[in-house]
Amino acid sequence: MTHVFLFRAVNVGGTAKLPMAELRTLAAELGATAVQTYIASGNLIAVPPGDPAAFAVQLQEQVEARFGFRREVIVRDAAALRAARDAHPFTIVDPSHSFLVPLTSAPVDLTAAADVPSGDDQWALVGSDLHVRYAHGAGRAELDVARLLRTLGVVGTARNLRTVDALVALLDRQAVTEP
Repeated sequence: MTHVFLFRAVNVGGTAKLPMAELRTLAAELGATAVQTYIASGNLIAVPPGDPAAFAVQLQEQVEARFGFRREVIVRDAAALRAARDAHPFTIVDPSHSFLVPLTSAPVDLTAAADVPSGDDQWALVGSDLHVRYAHGAGRAELDVARLLRTLGVVGTARNLRTVDALVALLDRQAVTEP
C-alpha cells in the first residue's frame, strides 16, 4: 500500500539540503516501489518494502548517514492523511493559511500548551495531528509552532492544506494502480 513519508525541516532556510532526486534514489535502493516526490520540502510517496514505520526509520538513518543530518520522518497512508485533512476544525479562508502538522505521536499532557501565545492564530489537536490556522498567513504568524511542539513534547512537520490536498490526490492516483 502506498504511503507518504513526510520529512521534518528539510530544504528550509538553507539547512538540511535533501535533493528530491537523491531521496527517490535512496528510497528505491531501500526497496520501495512506485517512488515519487512532491515539491522540494521532503514529501516522499512510495510503497514501502514491508512495515511503513520501519521503512521511515530506515529513511531517517540513511539520510543521516549520506547527508549528515537527522530529520524525523512521519508516515501516513492515504486514509489517515485524508481523515486528518477532513478533521481540520477551522474555517478555511485560504488553504495556504491553514496547516496540518502530523505528529510522531499524540501529546499526553496539554496543560502547558495553553500558555503558548497564539494571538489571532488558532490551533487544535485532533488525535496525532495538530491543526493550525494562521490569521494573517504563516509569514506573519503569531503562534510559534516549534515552541508549541516543544511544549507538547512531540515532533511534527507542517504542511499547508494546498500541499496536503495535492498529497492526498497523488496517493489516490497511486491507489488506483495498486492491485
